[in-house]
Amino acid sequence: MTNPLLTDWTTPFGLPPFDLIADADFAPAVEEALAEARVAVAAIAEAEAEPTFANTIEALELADARLGQVLSAFWALAGADSNPAREALQRDFAPLLSAYGSEVSSNTALFARIEALWENREALDLTPEQARVLMLTRRGFVRQGAQLTGDAAERLKAVKSRLAVLGTQFTQNLLADERDWMMPLAEADLAGLPDFVVASARAAGEEKGAGGPVVTLSRSLIVPFLQFSPRRDLRKRAYEAWVARGENGGETDNRAIAAETLKLREERAQLLGYASFADYKLETEMAGTPGAVRDLLMQVWTPARAAAEADATVLEQMLLADGEAGPLEPWDWRYYSEKRRQAEHDLDEVALKPYLQLDRMIEAAFACANRLFGLEFEEIEAPRYHPDVRLWEVRRDGAHVAVFIGDYFARGSKRSGAWCSAMRSQQRLAADLRPHVINVCNFAKPAAGEPALLSYDDARTLFHEFGHALHQMLSDVTYESISGTSVARDFVELPSQLYEHWLEVPEVLEEFATHAETGAPMPRDMLDRMLAASTYDMGFQTVEYVASALVDLAFHDGPAPVDPMQKQAEVLAGIGMPHAIRMRHATPHFAHVFAGDGYSSGYYSYMWSEVMDADAFAAFEEAGDPFDPTLAKKLEETVLSSGGSVDAAELYTAFRGRMPGVDALLKGRGLLDAA
Repeated sequence: MTNPLLTDWTTPFGLPPFDLIADADFAPAVEEALAEARVAVAAIAEAEAEPTFANTIEALELADARLGQVLSAFWALAGADSNPAREALQRDFAPLLSAYGSEVSSNTALFARIEALWENREALDLTPEQARVLMLTRRGFVRQGAQLTGDAAERLKAVKSRLAVLGTQFTQNLLADERDWMMPLAEADLAGLPDFVVASARAAGEEKGAGGPVVTLSRSLIVPFLQFSPRRDLRKRAYEAWVARGENGGETDNRAIAAETLKLREERAQLLGYASFADYKLETEMAGTPGAVRDLLMQVWTPARAAAEADATVLEQMLLADGEAGPLEPWDWRYYSEKRRQAEHDLDEVALKPYLQLDRMIEAAFACANRLFGLEFEEIEAPRYHPDVRLWEVRRDGAHVAVFIGDYFARGSKRSGAWCSAMRSQQRLAADLRPHVINVCNFAKPAAGEPALLSYDDARTLFHEFGHALHQMLSDVTYESISGTSVARDFVELPSQLYEHWLEVPEVLEEFATHAETGAPMPRDMLDRMLAASTYDMGFQTVEYVASALVDLAFHDGPAPVDPMQKQAEVLAGIGMPHAIRMRHATPHFAHVFAGDGYSSGYYSYMWSEVMDADAFAAFEEAGDPFDPTLAKKLEETVLSSGGSVDAAELYTAFRGRMPGVDALLKGRGLLDAA
C-alpha cells in the first residue's frame, strides 16, 4: 500500500491528508525522505561543476523538501494531539534528525563550495536577497561547526545529538505531568466559583473519566480556579501542583535533564570558540550581547518590582481582613487581585466573559486583518488532524494568499501554551508556494451547544498568535530559509505583540464584543473600564516574566551550574524576588528554554520586541487612525513581508525611521511612574 506521506497530496491546497495518515506511516516516510535528502546533498557536494549560487545554495534550499513535508504533518500531531505512539516516534526521530543535520553541516566538500561562493561573492552579481541567503547559509554552517575537524567535530555531533534527545524528553515529561495530575472537587468545593469555571471543571472531569468535576493543570482551568476559589487550602494544593510540573521525582523529573542540557550547551559554545552559550546564541540576535539583554531587563525590573511590592501590601491587607494568617502567598495573589480589580475597576470577569466569545474574537482578528491588509477569510472543509480544528482560505483581491488553521481548545493530548507554526512556508524557488499557517491555543472547551467564552487575556493570546500568522501569511520572499518568521528571535515577537494592540481599539470591541445570549454590544462604560484596567496587576505580570528571563540569561552567561535549582534560587534572591510571586516558568517546566534551544538565552526576546511594538503602534496613534492605510502598507512592506531577507534593525528603522527606547514599553505597561 502506498504511504500517503510520500505521495503528491491532492487535498485542497495541498494540505496534509490527515484522514489517510496512520501513525505507522511516519517512520518509513521519514526514513525514505532522509535517504532522499542525503542523496540530494551528496549530489550538491560532489558536483564536478564549479559552484554557483543556483547549483549550491538554491539546490541546498530544496534538498530536504520531502523531509520537510513529512515532518510538517508529524510535528502538528506531536504538539497538538499526542499519543504514546507519537511520543515514541519523537524520541526515535530526535537523534536521527540531529545526525542528518550534523552530516550536512560537517560535509567538508559542501562547505568548501559555500566558502568558495562567499569568498567570490562580490563577483556573483547576486540580488540583495540572494546575498543575504548566502551570508546566512555560510554563517549557519560555521555556527553548526563546519570549520571544526577531528575530535572536536565528532564531539560536537555527539553533543547536538544528545541535546536533541534531552529536549524531546523534557517536553514529554512535562506533558505527562500536565496530563496525569488532577484534583477532584466535591460539590461543596464548587462554592464561590463562577458558572464558567464550574462548567470547565465538569468538562475536564468528563474528559478524564473522573466521575465528577476536577481541576487540571491546564492554564485555562487552573488560573480561573486560583482567581475565584475562596478555599485557600484548595488553591494551595492546585498551585503547588502547577508549579511542581517536572519536579515530582521519578521518570518525569526534569531537573537532571536541565543540568545536563546546560552543561552540554556550554561545551557546544566552547567547541565553537565562544566564552559562553549566551555569547554564542546572542551573536545573531538584535540584542547582540548578554550585557545588552541584562541592561534592558534591569531597566524594567526595578520599576516592576516596586509596583509589585506596593500591590502585595494591599493584597496582604485584604487577606488579613478575611481572617487568614499572613503572609500573602503565591496561591493567594490571583484570588485577591481579582477581588481588588472588581472593587477598583468595577470589573467582574463573570460579567465580562459573555462579551468575549471565541467566534466573535476570531471574527475581530480577521476583520482587523481585512481593514489593514485587505485579507478575506472563508471557512473551508479539508482533512484535519482533530475534530476541533477549523480551516480558512485566505484571499486578497481574489487571489489565494494562505490557508489558516485554528486549533483553539485545551485537551490532554495537547502540550500547554499557545503557538504558531507553518505546516508549509511561503517560497517561490521551486514553485510559488503559499503558506499553511496554524495557530494552536488552549482555551477552555465549552459544554456541547454552548459558546466558548474567553477572558481578556485569552483574547489577547488569540490576537498575539494571529499576529505571528500574519507574519507567515504575508511573507513575500523567494527562499524558504528566510520566509515568514525566520528572523532574529528578538524580532519574531514584534508582529505578534504589535497585533495585540488592535484588540484594544474601542471600535473593534464595540463591533465584536457582543453578549453570547442577547447579542447586545458590550456597554460602553464596561468597555472603558476594561481598557482602563489593561495595565492592572502589571507589576505582578512583569515581575514573573522578567525573573524568568533573568534566570534563563544567568543559566547561559557563564559556567553551567551544577545544580540549576540552586542557581535559580541565587538569581531570584539576588534581584529581590517578592515572596508572593514566583517565576512564570520555573526551571523544571521552562519549556521555552529546555524543550529545545529556540528561546534559550532568548526568553528576554518578548520584552525586546515589546520595546518595538509599543513604539510601532504609537505610529498609528500619531496618525490619528489605528487603520491608517499608508502606515499599514508600510508595515507590510517593511516588517511583515520581508521575513529574514533584511537585517531586523534595518526593517524596523525602515518602518519607524529610528530604533525606540524603553520608555514606550514602560508607558504601555503603566510602569513609567514607578521607574
